[in-house]
Amino acid sequence: MADKIKVTLIKSSIGNRKNQKENLKGLGLKKINGSRILENTPSVRGMIQKVQHLVRIETIEN
Repeated sequence: MADKIKVTLIKSSIGNRKNQKENLKGLGLKKINGSRILENTPSVRGMIQKVQHLVRIETIEN
């Protein structure tokens, strides 16, 4: 499995539930087309799963 993943916000969080907005904040995503490179851990994967309709995921191999 990849060591790191790149997460990009592709849709706005306006109109979504509070927990989804908090997950985006926890992932460090604020603006559309903003990206973060994160460690591939089960907790990060769980956060991404909650907002999978708002983000794009790319794996980064070292």
